[in-house]
Amino acid sequence: MTAILELDALTRLFGGLKAVDNVTTTVNKGELFGLIGPNGAGKTTLFNLISGFTPPTSGDVRFNGESITGMSVHQIARKGMSRTFQNLRVFPNMTVFDNISVGALGMIGVDPFSAIFGGRAKAKEISERSWEMLEKVGLIDHADDLAANLSYGKRKYLEIARALAMQPELLILDEPAAGMNDAETAELARFITGINDDGLTVMLVEHDMTLVMGICERLVVLASGKKIADDVPAKVRQDAAVLEAYLGGDD
Repeated sequence: MTAILELDALTRLFGGLKAVDNVTTTVNKGELFGLIGPNGAGKTTLFNLISGFTPPTSGDVRFNGESITGMSVHQIARKGMSRTFQNLRVFPNMTVFDNISVGALGMIGVDPFSAIFGGRAKAKEISERSWEMLEKVGLIDHADDLAANLSYGKRKYLEIARALAMQPELLILDEPAAGMNDAETAELARFITGINDDGLTVMLVEHDMTLVMGICERLVVLASGKKIADDVPAKVRQDAAVLEAYLGGDD
């Protein structure tokens, strides 16, 4: 297998606290990879280290064999990595179509001024990509609606669509099922496995154990910032260290 993402002894200190402690792992191209752990385990901090929102104290992040440690969020995104957020970051006073166009702009690598005045070809490419993503996530009928008027579940798909509009090689999803009911989570599982089956590498952090155990090919488990397991779901489910980490937890 070929690695798309490599974490090498990744560590992040906040004062005297090791939020992420010497984490080393690899995500392979085409993999549907899960990151789990009890509350406070360091999962979101690790995602932020990978995507450039937080710089590591030490260690290295490599994407397609190239070190991206120290690169800006935008530089990393244009390398082919996009992500969603645990707390939704849609633009509520923009239409659904325009929200997705922001992602398409990033994919093409131009700013809005250049897109407007750079000729019809760029504008056409942005428009086509946006409509394609609207169709993929089932939001065609809401293209002209303000994002603020969408239901919570549809706003989740809007954020995923905007990330997909950047044509990533690696999509990082931060708790996409949070706030969803069982039927919505089952539909989300089908959607995620579908885009993965189309060849997209997906990294998923999620509290819903039924979801991650059901769709992920491999799981890394964090506890107190440290990696305590890295294996297929069936083995992680029976791992003594994992069971101990979750005892008394909310997950």
